[in-house]
Amino acid sequence: MNVAASVERANKTRSPYARLFAIPGTKAFCISGAVARLPISMMALGIVLALNHLYDNWTVAGSMSAAYILAVAAVTPLYARLFDRLGQRRVGRVALGVQVVAMLAFAFAALSRVPIPLLFALAIVMGFTQFSFGALVRTRWAYALRSHAGDDPRLLNTAYALEAAIDEIVFIVGPILAAFLATSVHPVSQLFVPTLACGIGGAVFFSLRSSAPVVERVEVDAGGAAVSDSGSAVSDSGANGGRADSFSLLGGVRGGARGGSRRASRSVLLMPGIAPILVVFIVFNMSFTAFDVSTTATMKAAGVEQWLGLQLAMFAVGSCVGAMIFGSRELKGSHWRHMVVFLTLLAIGFALFRLAMDNFLLLGALEIVAGLCVSPLFATGSLIVKSLVPARSLTEGLSWLTTAGSIGTSFGSTFAGAVLDAAGPHASMMIPWIAVACAVPLAVLGWALSRSRGTGGGRDGGRDGRS
Repeated sequence: MNVAASVERANKTRSPYARLFAIPGTKAFCISGAVARLPISMMALGIVLALNHLYDNWTVAGSMSAAYILAVAAVTPLYARLFDRLGQRRVGRVALGVQVVAMLAFAFAALSRVPIPLLFALAIVMGFTQFSFGALVRTRWAYALRSHAGDDPRLLNTAYALEAAIDEIVFIVGPILAAFLATSVHPVSQLFVPTLACGIGGAVFFSLRSSAPVVERVEVDAGGAAVSDSGSAVSDSGANGGRADSFSLLGGVRGGARGGSRRASRSVLLMPGIAPILVVFIVFNMSFTAFDVSTTATMKAAGVEQWLGLQLAMFAVGSCVGAMIFGSRELKGSHWRHMVVFLTLLAIGFALFRLAMDNFLLLGALEIVAGLCVSPLFATGSLIVKSLVPARSLTEGLSWLTTAGSIGTSFGSTFAGAVLDAAGPHASMMIPWIAVACAVPLAVLGWALSRSRGTGGGRDGGRDGRS
């Protein structure tokens, strides 16, 4: 009764954020998930800072960072599938322990200056142990809203915008902390701090049982009826004979149980509408690490490397503000249309960065303004995926989005490192705006496909798209 009364009172307030945190357990998983995400803003940059200091080679530093990111991208969907099928706590406790050990091994190896091939191998192994805390937290939000708020699509929009804002806060704190540790404490010290944050935040996150999505075991009988553990029929549709098991995240089966376990195990990649959003994320995410690496080289050449973290954080400050604005308003029309608009504005911003890159104060101001589009881009991508995949595969769908972004950022750091060594930072700073500009027509194509197929993405995509 007290919980219901608390939620009802919060619903009467104007702030959607108050409504979110009135739901039991949301504060705990939101905060612990934020702490556990610190490595996403520190490890790749930390590798670049450490390797460039140790070996004075941007190509090696950028390539090792890219190898780590690609390894992360390769396994993130696999972990997500396990989380969806077996449960967050059951998989997470083991995966987290392995992850912390691998991160410590890489950090100590870098500290000991082991040979480059061995360090490359350890970076790849470390990447193979990483999974997306952001996707896990977003899945918990969807489960919490479904359980306590009637799956309100407006609140989900706010929750995903909040998570995008938290990502940006992490990207504000992370680069500043990494640059400070690398320049003021020790060139490798910035590799140990995210390991500690991941271990503590992750342990707390996976200990929270009440907010963890329920994995309901569903059996498909010979007649095709999906029967839960309690014996009640979930859905009834014609299926082939035999008996198979399937699993459903968030309690229940969406769209029936036709096809039994074969359908339940269908990869998110094969679902209509997923490929276009993943391609867009691969292309435009090249811009961020290219910008980071180019700015790092520019400030190092100017002798102001100690201010690098603050400079990079200005972009994240703008993105954080953009997330809070986006989450407090309900934009009309298609999510794909929003994607096209945000990408266009970001491309213009990166082009201005290239012109202002030697004036760090002006560059910082432009970063704040252009950053207003970044979090809304990621939140919009999550909303598109949410409208395309069934609830039982939501973590996998969101993780594929993370994977696409990781592939893009690895390409960005690789290209930027090579261009830096060949032509300098002024040339490498061209990569960000070109990458985002190339993503615009791809987003337009994705928008057109969603309208023709009716596969989500907003009102003109065949569905409301705000689920």
